[in-house]
Amino acid sequence: MKVIVLNCGSSSIKYQLFDMPSQRVLAKGLVDKIGLKGSGIKHEMENGTKANIPGEILDHKQGIEYLLGILLSQKYGCISSLDELKGVGHRVVHAGEKYGGSVRINDEVIKALEETIDLAPLHNPPNLDGIFAITALLPTIEQVGVFDTAFHQTMPKFSFLYGVPYSLYEKHGVRRYGFHGSSHKYVSLKAAQMLGKNPDEVNIITCHLGNGASIAAVQKGKSLDTSMGMTPIEGLIMGTRSGDLDIGALFHIIKKEEITLSTANTLINKFSGMLGVSGVSSDMRDVEIAAVEGNERARLSLEMYQYRVKKYIGAYAAAMGGVDAIVFTGGVGENDWVTRQEAVKGLEFMGVELDASINTGLRGKETIVSTASSKIKVMVIPTNEELVIATDTYEIISKGINQL
Repeated sequence: MKVIVLNCGSSSIKYQLFDMPSQRVLAKGLVDKIGLKGSGIKHEMENGTKANIPGEILDHKQGIEYLLGILLSQKYGCISSLDELKGVGHRVVHAGEKYGGSVRINDEVIKALEETIDLAPLHNPPNLDGIFAITALLPTIEQVGVFDTAFHQTMPKFSFLYGVPYSLYEKHGVRRYGFHGSSHKYVSLKAAQMLGKNPDEVNIITCHLGNGASIAAVQKGKSLDTSMGMTPIEGLIMGTRSGDLDIGALFHIIKKEEITLSTANTLINKFSGMLGVSGVSSDMRDVEIAAVEGNERARLSLEMYQYRVKKYIGAYAAAMGGVDAIVFTGGVGENDWVTRQEAVKGLEFMGVELDASINTGLRGKETIVSTASSKIKVMVIPTNEELVIATDTYEIISKGINQL
């Protein structure tokens, strides 16, 4: 069964075409700069051949129509007919409390996504654009929504509620939802496999570190807690997001700078984090270069970033009553050995023993980077959110076919 996975952003569409259940990736790529100058598609075939295909792409529907044409093309394609496509899996950021797992998309699901736009104003609209585009272009194909928030729906109330009037939770859904669920799910399952254990036998802390970053406490296969909250702002310091911030400090900034709520929202989402502290960049690589060259603010921002990761690891180890493995994933987690090293430095009292000879220089490779005697294993596991989406889509569609 051929399943296409779509991750629609405001001006881009990431895609992968899978043959399931073999998990072969037949093609993948990026529809870039939708509605902007210089739009086009970066396409990669199964054999590794890459192509940059320019084109005027004004909206998501046009972008998806264009990429479907490429999949059909003689030069870059891998299917002979759109009838070969049996399902579309959409990465959807927010579904509130409505769904605790992936679901077949119907009118009820679409309504739920529209109702939660306020909770994810930057993400849900383009996710919906992708759904509507597929409905228009391939009206009979099955579509499945795989939600970033779903994996964290196992969190208990004492973990996800905030200390505000309970009525605000009841009326407006004010609570912690968590994000990066597909990534935390994938790497925690892979970590259990590497330990030779069933997921319900181990406690794992998963660190998804990228431009957006979050940590999850996965207790016996289920999310107990996670650092991102009602929105993706809370928790770790990120590329441009502030992470944990005293609400009183935000009110103080608004008053002193005489800015609107909208401007304040932009400030903590777009101009804070590593960019705001370092004054250099939101890209960890640029910040590290600046720190080596003697930029004190760049050095400080790295220390703040690494300390925040370490603090959450310690908190979640306590919350779960112990931990069997700490997993690093995401662009920074997989590739930045210095961040991994500094994030676990000082945790020797917990039984963490990093093997510097393995960790140093390691990039993007599934590896245990702790010593053989380390009580808590430290792992690098490249994430594969697309595979999670493809697998869920395949299973839901297959189940429906088998029930007919």
